[in-house]
Amino acid sequence: MDRRSFLKSATATGLAVGLFKASANASVPEHNWDKYDWGSGPAVPDRLYQGPFPQYGPCAVVPESDVSMITSPSREIVSNYGMGLVAYLSDDTGPLNIPGESQEKTLEDLVKLPFVQKVYLRPNWREVQKQPGRLDFAEWWKVAFDLARRYDKPIGFRVQLENPDVPEPGMPDFLLNKVPYVKLKGEWKGNPAEMRYKKDNRVPRYDHPAYQAAFRELNELLAGELNGHPQVEFMDTMMYGFWGEGHTWPYEGNPFPSQLVAEQTWASMFEMQLEHWTKVPLATNTQPDFSNVGNADLLDRTMRTGNWLRTDTIFIENTQIEALSYRPPWAAAICEVGFTTGDAKELRTDEDGITYNEQIISHAADVGVNYLSVWSWHNQSARSIVSYYEKFPGPIDEMARQIGYRIRPSFIWTFKRDGANGL
Repeated sequence: MDRRSFLKSATATGLAVGLFKASANASVPEHNWDKYDWGSGPAVPDRLYQGPFPQYGPCAVVPESDVSMITSPSREIVSNYGMGLVAYLSDDTGPLNIPGESQEKTLEDLVKLPFVQKVYLRPNWREVQKQPGRLDFAEWWKVAFDLARRYDKPIGFRVQLENPDVPEPGMPDFLLNKVPYVKLKGEWKGNPAEMRYKKDNRVPRYDHPAYQAAFRELNELLAGELNGHPQVEFMDTMMYGFWGEGHTWPYEGNPFPSQLVAEQTWASMFEMQLEHWTKVPLATNTQPDFSNVGNADLLDRTMRTGNWLRTDTIFIENTQIEALSYRPPWAAAICEVGFTTGDAKELRTDEDGITYNEQIISHAADVGVNYLSVWSWHNQSARSIVSYYEKFPGPIDEMARQIGYRIRPSFIWTFKRDGANGL
């Protein structure tokens, strides 16, 4: 067939650009991240002159210069922006509570762990907002912020839109009569005594106008208080969850009328978050797009807007390892994996005597993560963490010292020009 006939045929059958129907496959495929063109990255304003700095002759910029090699890597655990071990003060099961102990003590014991540099909070939407037009933070959230300030530990957080590990729906009560929930097809098999296995997995129609209006207000209110807050270091992107959000991976499909509507909805919701969170990095989950809602597109937008990545596993999906390993240099990576306690029955030591926790740490280091969770799955407490650390301090101490970007002035030149000393 010649080109003219092919174009006529294509136009007649609706293949020409712009003639796709809403039901068309709108999937944005995953791709190889190695050497992928993400653009030039975020602009750096007011950057100092970067050289070169000639030393000799009439064109010398640094005449009479002398190099001093006087710095060496610190052997201490150094707290700095963009890196650190992260203590979880809440997780998908809710705020931490230990029988016979005040919640403040439980949280404080975690915050003051010496090898931890950051703290992480994960409330459900209904825990931060109970009525339109205002925020109503839970008391444990306020306590956590106060403890983090007292111990000088920056905060990362996620507001979960849905959560299978608590009996209540994710939406605040004021939305329940406005936005319908859709029961997903399929079954999540496991221990029926656990909430996630006995609860009907329902998710809202995120594209509903009332939901969209409330989601915008939620971001406006949160950003009004936390965007640029001196204690806040990062925020997880609110998205549809294979792993981290609604744990929708065992179920078929999604609550949207089509894949295109799903992708358009989440792209719009991501842009809405970008609009409001201008001073706090958004950390988008590298989870596979199991439910066909456009996660690959969100990751692309995340990289091109100078934001960050997070993962809720380090062993399972090769696509996540690909993204973390070959991310552009401006993208920090946050890794969440559940540690075991020091109980001999939980250590899962391999034939070489390597514990499961040490395997986590070494693999997280392999992909160069900036943050790593210090989290004992659904058994989180300082006691659980310390029970392992007391037996095997080495891997945690080593990771705390090496994690993240470590930049130091290794070579320092002093010079004299026009009668003045320079550095």
